[in-house]
Amino acid sequence: MAPDDFAFLARLLRRRSGLSLTPDKKALANRRLTPVMRRFDFKDMAGLIGELRLGREALADAVTEAMTVNESSFFRDAALFRKLREDVLPRLVEARGRDKRLRIWSAACAAGQEVYSIAILLTDMGLVRDGWNIDLIATDLSGEAIARAEAGRYASCEIERGLDPHAMRYFRRERSEWAVDAALRRMVTFKRFNLLDSFGWLDEMDIVFCRNVLMYFDIATRLDVLDRIADTMAPDGLLLLGENETPGRAGFAASAGGPGYEKSRASILRLG
Repeated sequence: MAPDDFAFLARLLRRRSGLSLTPDKKALANRRLTPVMRRFDFKDMAGLIGELRLGREALADAVTEAMTVNESSFFRDAALFRKLREDVLPRLVEARGRDKRLRIWSAACAAGQEVYSIAILLTDMGLVRDGWNIDLIATDLSGEAIARAEAGRYASCEIERGLDPHAMRYFRRERSEWAVDAALRRMVTFKRFNLLDSFGWLDEMDIVFCRNVLMYFDIATRLDVLDRIADTMAPDGLLLLGENETPGRAGFAASAGGPGYEKSRASILRLG
């Protein structure tokens, strides 16, 4: 990819998704955009970028999705889910005992493995049985990822990563795929959403999962997203970050109750 074409691509992705595409990612860009190039019948990257310069919206959407797709797996980071089960959720359940309501947002849900893992955890803890009102919201920039997540169908190799025999009872075999139990799918509201857009429709979130997302933003975008996430959260809410992510900003302090960070309106919990 020519340097000026790469620079144009980087500007487009930052404007549309907040993604910071640095020069060392040129090989990654070529690899991820090759299927897009073929799908739209371009002979080379120069032709693809040339059409992008003309403002072709469908192509820009396809390019953005290809460059922002992230892999996930069920119960990714076992330590985090163990901490949720043993400490975080019991404390929230005690604090919310009167209203019996929990609001949880998976901010970059990919194909749904994370949010369905949360749904399994909440169900296993008996919250659904005990009549809790659980708002599980899952968003992603990728329309293709949201469609996959809503369908709740996974290949055997995806199921085998992270699911123990107990969790398998929430899935049924359908030919070559595994389908998520309908009751779990009904627990989740899926929405295509760009983290650069307004968060005004979100409020009083008890837990926000924003794992392995901030690392792809430049510093200014990262701080802006963190500020706006904090505005959506309950005063004692939690933000869960990825293994290699930290808030990296003033105004956060180490949590006295364990690993993580606190803010006046939200606790930022990081588990590796």
